[in-house]
Amino acid sequence: MKVLVLVLILGVVTATSLFLEDDAFSVRHAGEHRDYLLQMAHRHYLKAALLFAALFFMTAFFLPGALALTIAGGMLFGALPATLYVTVAGTAGAIAAFEAGRFLLGHWVQRHFAEQLSRFNREMTHHGPHYLLVLRLLPLAPFCVINYGAALTKIPLKTFAWTTVAGMLPGSAIYAFAGAQLRYVHEVSDLWSGKSMLAIGLLAISALVPVLLHHWPRREREG
Repeated sequence: MKVLVLVLILGVVTATSLFLEDDAFSVRHAGEHRDYLLQMAHRHYLKAALLFAALFFMTAFFLPGALALTIAGGMLFGALPATLYVTVAGTAGAIAAFEAGRFLLGHWVQRHFAEQLSRFNREMTHHGPHYLLVLRLLPLAPFCVINYGAALTKIPLKTFAWTTVAGMLPGSAIYAFAGAQLRYVHEVSDLWSGKSMLAIGLLAISALVPVLLHHWPRREREG
């Protein structure tokens, strides 16, 4: 089990190095680690997948690095399996963190600051799903902060759950796909292959989605 933990940690580091490095020697060096990591993940697939899901589950509470972990998952398991693991584990962890945050602090905050939060609660009732979708789609928004922040509002669990799935799925699929392309990076020139360029293009497009969603509540208010 300790070996698999190390494999996943190295997977995150290797995936990040392959994704960001421009130096040819660094790409080849990271590629050597990648081949070993892929062999270990294949040899102990079930344990590696469960451990990966457990790590992603914990990002919902306190662990950083959900984005890097998604890219590493794509590299180790492939785009579709990694997307499934990330979505299921991430949603389960988010719901658990949401419920824990609401039980420990959310009800207290709403009870003691009901008057001050009345306008905010009305806004969240009408536009809460849009805000949550935007926050989920933004790659820089800390995963755990969104979970605990939503727990302090009156957002229903059902709304929180479906916006988590809907908001996570596009980005998870894109980053897992980008990670899967790292399996085939052996030289710097491989970073500019057709599939790699497609992954980069999808990442760029995903960055524009929150901007578009940001205007939805505004248009509704103006209408």
